[in-house]
Amino acid sequence: MKNNLSRRLVELTRDLVLIPTSSSRPDNIERSIELIKNHLEETEGITIQTYHSHGIPSITALPKNQPKPDVLFCAHIDVVSLPEDAFYRSRMENGRIYGPGAADMKGALAILLEIFRDIHARLPDASLGLMVTTDEERGGDYGVKFLFEEKGLRCGVAIIPDAGSLNEITIEEKGILHLAIRSHGPAGHACRPWLVDNPMERLLDCLRQVKSFFNEMKKGGGDHWYSTFTVTIIRTKNEAYNRIPAHVEAICDVRFTPPSTTEKMIEILKDKLGKDMELEVLISAGTSQFSPDPLFISVTEEITGKPVKLCKSHGASDARFVTSLGIPVIISRPIVGNIHSENEWIDIESMSTLYRIYEKYLLRKLVK
Repeated sequence: MKNNLSRRLVELTRDLVLIPTSSSRPDNIERSIELIKNHLEETEGITIQTYHSHGIPSITALPKNQPKPDVLFCAHIDVVSLPEDAFYRSRMENGRIYGPGAADMKGALAILLEIFRDIHARLPDASLGLMVTTDEERGGDYGVKFLFEEKGLRCGVAIIPDAGSLNEITIEEKGILHLAIRSHGPAGHACRPWLVDNPMERLLDCLRQVKSFFNEMKKGGGDHWYSTFTVTIIRTKNEAYNRIPAHVEAICDVRFTPPSTTEKMIEILKDKLGKDMELEVLISAGTSQFSPDPLFISVTEEITGKPVKLCKSHGASDARFVTSLGIPVIISRPIVGNIHSENEWIDIESMSTLYRIYEKYLLRKLVK
């Protein structure tokens, strides 16, 4: 059974990896939704519903006549955009599946799909639901937020395998700001730089000042639990080697810890950047705290034979939309690495282990 389970999880994960589900490829996202629906359509006792918000699809599979299941699996199928020449394929090596999205989070989704079908086959009236969205990497506004806030989706507890590790359950996430910082000015010839207040150089100077401010926050922050500022993109339409550009933009990623808030961080950034820089907030989310089910912690320790560590996550996830409604959230996942790269990987044995954790937890949780 163990080998058969492992084979099914590997095959489904690799099938999911083959579909490039980045935001720049909406047709492939629709294809992935159809693949998931096909995988679920023979499951008895559930109702499958597809939604679209601002053209972004999501899917729910809920037990019939139970709009608020006791347990709801939550996953996303989208992946970050990789270079155009990236290969969306997988390989197996050293007990791992390598491939774009294998870790975040197609391998975890494969586990959810398989255990969902198995539990409903064994417990026809199981109060277990599943939700899959396609915009987590872009903020989740038209996926999880839309379903919970506009469609009224609710549950007793949500399981979101998008952070932590096998014996590490996430109880806190940093807040996030994705920003566009822009500098404008007159263009000029690079041979006479004294005639132009170079927008590129002004922007770089401001970014260095902000970076220096955030570096001071490292002091006393163990396990890197401090606010960070990272420049991810700098771009300009200028393509001439000898021309000073008139407009320059930097995309930056800010992660912050309590007691900071999005409003406070934006206020600080505006102050540090000064009036000459244009600041646009692309994505924002506050810090989040979670309360995992003690039963899940107990089952994890039983299956793995190791104590559970309650940990903090430097990333953000769709879990923030769920916990903001007072719904308990469980966040752990298989052993993974190299997230958001072509060489993302997920450990195959840990996938089977997490499956067995879910199995025992659900059988205890759902059997009245």
